[in-house]
Amino acid sequence: MTTINEAVHWSAELGGGTRVALIQAGRFRSDAGALLGVVPRIMWNDLVASEIDDKHRIVQALNCLLIETPAGRVLVETGIGDRISDKARAMRSYQGPWIVPALENAGFDPGSVDAVAVSHLHYDHAGGMLLADGDLAFPRARFVAQLAEWEIAMGDNPRLVAGYDQPELSLVRDLGLRGAVTGEAEIIPGVSVVPTGGHSAGHQGVLIRGTDRTVVFLGDLFMRPWNANPRWVTAFDDFPLDSVTVKAALFAHAAEESWTIVLSHEPVHPIGRLLRDRDRYRYEATV
Repeated sequence: MTTINEAVHWSAELGGGTRVALIQAGRFRSDAGALLGVVPRIMWNDLVASEIDDKHRIVQALNCLLIETPAGRVLVETGIGDRISDKARAMRSYQGPWIVPALENAGFDPGSVDAVAVSHLHYDHAGGMLLADGDLAFPRARFVAQLAEWEIAMGDNPRLVAGYDQPELSLVRDLGLRGAVTGEAEIIPGVSVVPTGGHSAGHQGVLIRGTDRTVVFLGDLFMRPWNANPRWVTAFDDFPLDSVTVKAALFAHAAEESWTIVLSHEPVHPIGRLLRDRDRYRYEATV
């Protein structure tokens, strides 16, 4: 086992030799209204008042997970990466170390990663697969996303491909298609991907089961605490009605089985649990 250091935002032993560590691969800003979708501003303004800037954007962390088990090491998400133009970096206020130096700062060797699983292929989740020179950032890793996600990401529907960086994805497409899965699949024992749809056609969650504890990462179905209400979906969700339906079902499991939740973009309190609250749910931060 690697000796982790203070650069890791959070870590936990799940039992049976399985450990999870949260590593933030920088931060960026997104339009607040788009993130809250059709929810009236009067209902969410106070939730973001402390972080909203003069361009009406809020802070989004790029939360990644490193999972260590007796069977291998899995990285969940890669963030925006380092191959971003100065114009795009400024527009998104992208700051902080990207995933490779973030891992190294925390005491992990990117070359030791056996598999990289992304919730989906949008630029802020799958952008860190390559080094600045074009070499693979994780040279021995299998790249796991849903085949349906690859089909949409490399398609020609202008609405559906808006969040994808197709030129970058084309550079890792062969690797991605070799590791692509259809439906629920176990990456290594105890670590599975579960298709959800909703946010994108091939969006998936990652479920990590130890002998004592279960952790779930639901990508952009559960970005921030307010997404605990299944009806609060973002304007970025390509299939919002699917998001509402699948969130309700997954949240029921998470609450009933006391899963630990990792939020994909929460900068301050990304670790928590779900509690039932009448006909919906409430996120309670534990870290």
